[in-house]
Amino acid sequence: MRYKFPLLAIGLEVAMIILFAKFVRYETGSPVPQQQNATKTDRFLPLYPLFQDVHVMIFAGFGFLMTFLKRYGFSGVGFNLLLAALGLQWGSVVQGLLHSRGQGFAIGIHNMINADFSTATVLISFGAVLGKTSPIQMLIMTILEIAVFAGNEYLVGEIFKASDIGASMTIHAFGAYFGLAVAGILYRPGLKKGHWNEESVYHSDLFAMIGTVFLWVFWPSFNSAIAEPGEAQYRAIVNSYFSLAACVITAYALSSLVQHQGKLDMVHIQNATLAGGVAVGTCADMDIQPYVSMIIGSTAGIVSVLGYKFLTPLLAKLMIQDTCGVHNLHGLPGVMGGLASIVAIAMNMSSKSTVAMQAAALGSSIGTAVVGGLMTGLILRIPIWDQAPDQYCYDDSVYWEVPEHRELDDRFPEPEDHRQQKPEV
Repeated sequence: MRYKFPLLAIGLEVAMIILFAKFVRYETGSPVPQQQNATKTDRFLPLYPLFQDVHVMIFAGFGFLMTFLKRYGFSGVGFNLLLAALGLQWGSVVQGLLHSRGQGFAIGIHNMINADFSTATVLISFGAVLGKTSPIQMLIMTILEIAVFAGNEYLVGEIFKASDIGASMTIHAFGAYFGLAVAGILYRPGLKKGHWNEESVYHSDLFAMIGTVFLWVFWPSFNSAIAEPGEAQYRAIVNSYFSLAACVITAYALSSLVQHQGKLDMVHIQNATLAGGVAVGTCADMDIQPYVSMIIGSTAGIVSVLGYKFLTPLLAKLMIQDTCGVHNLHGLPGVMGGLASIVAIAMNMSSKSTVAMQAAALGSSIGTAVVGGLMTGLILRIPIWDQAPDQYCYDDSVYWEVPEHRELDDRFPEPEDHRQQKPEV
């Protein structure tokens, strides 16, 4: 890895710089006012707080959420940063070129938010193969997945004219089924009965819960960031807010119900409590009323917990090893979001799209994800990408310099020798 990974990473960054030099320019025509009584208003900065919220979700929320494995914390948060940094650059270029028909384009806050959205898709898929892929494979997957994602997003938004403001279909469902398809192709028979590192410890689950809290708090911004300013954006915030709250209650309740002796499972709490934000995303800006968003969130919490309890073991038997359970947090709630939007449009709660176009968008997102994931998995399966053997999966020490397990100063004896310590020490 000493030569392959640095050469690939530097080569990709050089390519990004060349593409930016050729196609990307500043957005102009709306200067920042220099005086308090200036008549011109700046259209860039009002979006910046929402962009920052989404940015925190991408880098802190997703990053810490993936630190639950006891010996894969460095990789969970570290590779999250690496893939996000590459993805936001590549996403900016691919989406910009698609919407400008291959011409040069201006970059603004709206474009940066969409670039973060494309990165979120990769990070969702990353969760399905967490601990089983090399950094080289992850970089390749990032490039390929964002290209496929941008094509599907263009199809859904520009051709089908479907409404998906919180991207339940184009980000969450797409990212989940893309990742599952890749995981299926990269199936490791040696991990069929599990792995000694594929478990959490007390502090790793606590770190993952920090990621959950970041994601939960900022999710209304994610669902409303690109909504039309005014009533639509207001509805997106309110509907997401109450859907998330309702989801937490049912997720806790179902976790207690399905577990032995009624104890809560931290895996459910870390993930299923976020399913409401995913499920309400597509119809977040529609006039569905807050109580409907609460029904959607409540149902999503129930479905997600049941998925972790029953579907994840079933997928493992079908040779799909879903490390983070992205199918339960993003896949199923993403499909729910698409179906909820179809019902909302059929009941005249929105006139932005039609039932047929919403159904086509949902089918396109899942179909494109599966086909793209299978093709990407076949490329990643080529045995030249420095994959770790089965026995070294879920272990930071394969790709990171890690501290010794004994985090004590060498001048002091081991804890068990405390009776031998001298008075002056």
